[in-house]
Amino acid sequence: MDPLGAPSQFVDVDSLPGWSDAYEAKQLDCHQSPVEKAQVDVRSPFPYRKEINEKIILWKGDVALLNCTAIVNTSNETLTDKNPVSESIFMHAGPDLKDELQKLKGCRTGEAKLTKGFNLAARFIIHTVGPKYKSRYRTAAESSLYSCYRNVLQLAKEQAMCSVGFCVINTLKRCYPLEDATHIALRTVRRFLEVHGETLEKVVFAVSELEEATYQKLLPLYFPRSLEEEVRSLPYLPADIGNAEGEPVVPERQIRITEKPGVPDDASDEEGLEADLSFIGSHAFARMEGDVDKQRRLILQGQLSEAALQKQHQRNYNRWLCQARAEDLSDIASLKALYQTGVDNCGRTVMVVVGRNIPVTLIDMEKALLYFIHVMDHIAVKEYVLVYFHTLTNDYNQLDSNFLKKLYDVVDAKYKRNLKALYFVHPTFRSKVSAWFFTTFTVSGLKDKIHYVESLQQLFTAIPPEQIDLPPFVLEYDARENGPYYSSYPPSPDL
Repeated sequence: MDPLGAPSQFVDVDSLPGWSDAYEAKQLDCHQSPVEKAQVDVRSPFPYRKEINEKIILWKGDVALLNCTAIVNTSNETLTDKNPVSESIFMHAGPDLKDELQKLKGCRTGEAKLTKGFNLAARFIIHTVGPKYKSRYRTAAESSLYSCYRNVLQLAKEQAMCSVGFCVINTLKRCYPLEDATHIALRTVRRFLEVHGETLEKVVFAVSELEEATYQKLLPLYFPRSLEEEVRSLPYLPADIGNAEGEPVVPERQIRITEKPGVPDDASDEEGLEADLSFIGSHAFARMEGDVDKQRRLILQGQLSEAALQKQHQRNYNRWLCQARAEDLSDIASLKALYQTGVDNCGRTVMVVVGRNIPVTLIDMEKALLYFIHVMDHIAVKEYVLVYFHTLTNDYNQLDSNFLKKLYDVVDAKYKRNLKALYFVHPTFRSKVSAWFFTTFTVSGLKDKIHYVESLQQLFTAIPPEQIDLPPFVLEYDARENGPYYSSYPPSPDL
């Protein structure tokens, strides 16, 4: 019920449909039976929990109109930001709010501060400051945004609040990618409710029309409403899901302590002092992930162990993969320069690269690298082959050797191990010379896997024509140079 004198436009959170309500109604209408526990082989790190879902509400509307214990205001460090959320809160709360904010003397990024709600239906306002986003300071921005959500929830717990209405803390003005920020918001709330769920009855995500679709898409990943939805959502979880509290994990800062530092977990007491001494300095506690710059310097000097090199490389790749899953790469995908087709004669997945479709001078090559990782990560877990069409490629489509070296250095070991062949179709003399220098002096491990293919007829001895989608211009060029190849399988009309 609205407090005395509250305008009629205020909305009671108890009247809003919960996150599970619409889904359960749909399940009943469709007469679908829930998936039995025994049928679920792999559980999500965010498993289906009905009691948590009942606390979640997704509502399209103005957070200032919510009748709950507290609503969240996103602002700047001086608490004077003029964004749509703040302006609505100030308008409905009345002039007393500005006077009280002056007493707070600002708020640092990631912090949360409390004021009364004044003329709002909500009793309190929790003010927080989201980070400004720049891709090179991504880790700091993630940690700050996590702190915003965590500190708001912690304050709600300390003040024994029953319900909290969240606005979307990351504002357009601060340039934080919406989808990336939504992952952090949802997983932080989920982790908090797993531990402190008894302290909060309702958590409302108040979103605009622009934000609603993203929340609808990502909520099932962190708040699945059935075992079936949990299983369906599992493949779409990002690589980085944070720690037990949802906080972004920075590998360089992790310190892992074993029960007996200096002794491997599987070591037996009978192995004696010699085994203990041999392990000193190599266990996780002794390493403690020290100075990263020093480690890089040691790499250049050839003094870092192979195991440490591999570990550092894996961390680096995981960061690229995380960014690739968060970035909007639709402009690169539209080029149709990299795609999966059928299988070769050995049953290995065939991936196609079309050189002519890569406008090197016009696109962001770092995004191209991210797209390659995004597409190839799940392909490279098993044996695969690459077909590179150099057909009619000119200077504007030539991949720089520095870019190729960076790609080769960034990708995971599985890419190199499981790549069984690279078919270089329609090479020129110049491209053969460049490839020879590149594979001889830069990435020697690739040299034995390259096969130069002068005609499609030659390619079809390794990959059946029905198993590869050919760009029309490749077929036309090959027919002109080598004579037509007659097949009942036409090229893909999409390419």
